[in-house]
Amino acid sequence: MVLSLTNGAMTVSDLVCVSHLRWDFVWQRPQHLLSRLAKTRRVFFVEEPIAIAAHEPQRLDQYTWQGSQGQTVTVMRLLQPLEDPHWIGHGDSLTSETYQKLLKAELQRQGVDHPALWLYTPMAGDFVDALEPSLLIYDVMDQLSAFKGAPVDLVERDQAILRQADVVFTGGLSLYHDKASHNRNTHLFPSGVEINHFAGHAGMAVPDDIANLPRPHIGYYGVIDERIDLLLLAEMAAQHPQWSIVMIGPVLKIEQHELPQSANIHYLGMRTYDELPAYLAQFDVALIPFAMSEATRYLSPTKTLEYMAAHKPIVSTPIPDIVELFGNLVAIGNTHAEFIRYVEQALTRSQDPQRLADEQALLQQNTWDAIAESMASIIARQPA
Repeated sequence: MVLSLTNGAMTVSDLVCVSHLRWDFVWQRPQHLLSRLAKTRRVFFVEEPIAIAAHEPQRLDQYTWQGSQGQTVTVMRLLQPLEDPHWIGHGDSLTSETYQKLLKAELQRQGVDHPALWLYTPMAGDFVDALEPSLLIYDVMDQLSAFKGAPVDLVERDQAILRQADVVFTGGLSLYHDKASHNRNTHLFPSGVEINHFAGHAGMAVPDDIANLPRPHIGYYGVIDERIDLLLLAEMAAQHPQWSIVMIGPVLKIEQHELPQSANIHYLGMRTYDELPAYLAQFDVALIPFAMSEATRYLSPTKTLEYMAAHKPIVSTPIPDIVELFGNLVAIGNTHAEFIRYVEQALTRSQDPQRLADEQALLQQNTWDAIAESMASIIARQPA
């Protein structure tokens, strides 16, 4: 059964999400939300195509992710043979029509007809006509048009999906202000946090790769790409060679040689979501060192609340959402000199009980459980 009617409202049981992110990559907003929604409905997560060797058959690959509470998410992706394998995104003319046909056929085989369709990228708009959804949900977690290498027609596609969507969610305040004028049914849901996951680090073993690094540990985790203020990192390393600057996360869209190199900057690579609390526990100061640019204008970093759950002092560049939502709890460095000075000060200050209480109150208001429940309630209230 795809949907049932209750007093004119629609309760969705099958949800198909099309995303520009991989399910098994960095655990972030899509995984947090969809893994929770999967407790009450079937969820299918459709990734971008993957290029394979030309001699292999074209096919729709799928696997099942299972959560700790018995929920499952079926992950699907088109495997596309190419003579010259390269990155393929949603909306690519080479794969778009085939992907739609194979996906629709597989969903129908599994008894999915007219599902709720949840989009994370406007480049997946072609799936709307193909799947004929009962409800179209657009969750805007990033301003993708501002990212390096964004498709030239992304803005046009974004506006088309905003006009077409039955419900729009935004992952930050700046995004809400940008999208709400295009769709009256737009709702603000900044990213949330699993408090116990990051707060319950007492007794965790110190990870081997930082166990012998000199203190203090000045840390960041997340994607390392063109949005990071690399000059800021270089200045911190040069001014404070005694600091161990720990950078955790995959390097994307920039080359390794573009990263500042210093004996006290340590690039540890990607760590799983389950591994992060042990690293965060060792941070003496947690960083949000994004450069101020069009690519970061709409950011609302998930890591802010995660750092806060571990009650680490946080220093950030003046990302608008952080300033407006967390400016009373996060030190905002408007210049490189000010940023570094706030890190210095954080290392010498003891914890303030009032600040800890304020952090805890804010965290309780922004759990992923509460956000997913609120979203599900909004979805269920949509007219049939």
